[in-house]
Amino acid sequence: MEFTPPFPPQLDPNYSGNNTGIEAYSEEILNQMTTSERTRLAVKLYKKREIEIHDAIKISGLSAEIFASVLRGMNLEVRQMNVLVCGGAGFIGSNFVRHMVTKYPHYKIVNVDKLTYAGNIDNLIDIENRPNYIFYQGDIVDQKFIDEIIVKEKIDSIVNFAAETHVDRSIHIGSREFVMTNTVGVQTLLDATRRHNLFKFVNISTDEVYGSLELGEQRMFTEETAFEPNVPYAAAKAGGDMLCRAYYNTFGVPVIVSHCSNNYGPYQFPEKLIPYLITKALNREQFPIYGDGRYVRDWLFVLDHVKAIDLMLHKGIPGEVYNIGGNNEKSNLEIAKLILQYFGLPESMIKFVPDRPGHDRRYAIDATKIMNELGWYPEHRFEEAIPKTIEWYLHNPEWIAKIKQRNADINEHIK
Repeated sequence: MEFTPPFPPQLDPNYSGNNTGIEAYSEEILNQMTTSERTRLAVKLYKKREIEIHDAIKISGLSAEIFASVLRGMNLEVRQMNVLVCGGAGFIGSNFVRHMVTKYPHYKIVNVDKLTYAGNIDNLIDIENRPNYIFYQGDIVDQKFIDEIIVKEKIDSIVNFAAETHVDRSIHIGSREFVMTNTVGVQTLLDATRRHNLFKFVNISTDEVYGSLELGEQRMFTEETAFEPNVPYAAAKAGGDMLCRAYYNTFGVPVIVSHCSNNYGPYQFPEKLIPYLITKALNREQFPIYGDGRYVRDWLFVLDHVKAIDLMLHKGIPGEVYNIGGNNEKSNLEIAKLILQYFGLPESMIKFVPDRPGHDRRYAIDATKIMNELGWYPEHRFEEAIPKTIEWYLHNPEWIAKIKQRNADINEHIK
């Protein structure tokens, strides 16, 4: 690429001055260049490792989505990121943060969490002193706070786990906080992604937005399945998902949405079925099971989910939706019997209790798209991962005790 006067000498590819990287290119200099020249310069500096993705997008003057497509067209991958992880002290979020901090020591992982009842900073004690990890306590609804973090830490990508997720709470306690975090919070992050021209925003959602399937039917949820949420939690998540769709189609915001099935694994708050029943078994207490117990979920090991999100962040196409499932359908009653069997306890400890309102009968995820397009597949068989999960809780009694000290009312509505 050749530059002609009146461009300053540092725009010449053969320029050998002292300034390198983005410091050599002021806004005044960049404004003298055409879009094509700016894009070629950004790619050249990126390939020479003089700048990373955040500064490359700035120099190009392109939207993050378009510049990403330029890199893909040249078979160039993003090699360094400053990732803002929202809700990174929760169950799935903390597993993702640990994965990213460990796998990508050259990345900067910035964790923002409100630390509500389910947010637990103890989940990340083992990595809290890593040089590439930073934690801030705050709310994703707070636009000023999010903007300050993005600017201060030079964030180029967002992965959002921050959500109110317990269906029972949205029914028995109230849904306002669900709407604020799951819908308004997503809108705040979308606005921030657009305002700061970030490289990518991955919003983690749920299969519950699709509604319910019948027992015995062959149908599964695909990315084209229409939204039919039946409880306030799912409706609030659907609201955030629809905003993602609208912001991509209206503004070109580089957002990706995932819909996952039920997760299980280490660090899950014990209001959810599997850790709830494990703690009941540890205390030799009865297992309360809703209705007839024949409510079926597709169970996904959390570390498999984390790897899928990693792929979406690095290789996912903006504007796309990806379903993530474990291809492992089991009823609540089957889960209860497996845990009782592990502990050598009788099935007579199962106690059927009145059903909850709006209880979806079955969820089933078709994950063909992410398998074919991104090469993801679940690595952990349920029969192997569920004993490992139980053993984690057995080996971490202090973690459970601290949770119960702060939350004495876990699922107290289930009688």
